[in-house]
Amino acid sequence: MMKQIYAFESIQDFENYKDEIQLLNNNLNMYKELLINQFELIELPKTIVWTSSKNATTVFSQVPVPAYTNRETIYMSPSVSEWKAFYLSLFDGEELEKSDEIEYIKQYFQSLTIDDVFCILAHELTHHIELFPDEFEDERNNSIWFEEGMCEYLSQRMTLSEQRYNELRKNENLLIKLFKPKYGGFSLDDFGAGSYHQTSLASIMLKYWRSTAAIHFLVECRYEGDVKKVFSKYEEWHEKGRQQPLTEYFGVEKF
Repeated sequence: MMKQIYAFESIQDFENYKDEIQLLNNNLNMYKELLINQFELIELPKTIVWTSSKNATTVFSQVPVPAYTNRETIYMSPSVSEWKAFYLSLFDGEELEKSDEIEYIKQYFQSLTIDDVFCILAHELTHHIELFPDEFEDERNNSIWFEEGMCEYLSQRMTLSEQRYNELRKNENLLIKLFKPKYGGFSLDDFGAGSYHQTSLASIMLKYWRSTAAIHFLVECRYEGDVKKVFSKYEEWHEKGRQQPLTEYFGVEKF
């Protein structure tokens, strides 16, 4: 059982967040069972630290995303309003002409609910499944796109309604179209730990959107919805000694 630690600066802050935390925990219990039964979740993190977006990104870590995990602990902002602000800040400092596509993206982020925030928490727990052989190793540089994309895919596909999932895919495809020309001049195989030191939030998040698009394609187009076959192919690549880039092995260099 994961312990719950509340790292807020005042009792009032905790009161402001407690309903969202309760909803997230209720959903997490169900999702946890799914991972245990279907995706080899064996060892849970010891703790969830609930905190504000500011504390998550300045006190507990310098990573600019207010949700992350290590072997022992998940750190998470539970606030829907903070996550809306986080995603809308993608446009800060970006010189973009107004368009219907940008308006759609902004409206999508304004429409976020606790269900969308739960996908983020579920993503962090998914990192702990045993199907990622190099999880929490010191050096994880040649397949991180697969793990991050699969954590996104499973947490979204397994929890969102069909309609909301399709809206999400449309939104992320628009974001890729918008930001890839500026920030996407690299292979997904280059998605590594150094990615988080970039100054642009959009450039960091682009790696996640591209990775998720590649996993969506593999599961739902290449392998006809069978996510276990995708994992099997990934394990095959790993067992053969990772002799070629994973994007080449899967044939997804275009993403």
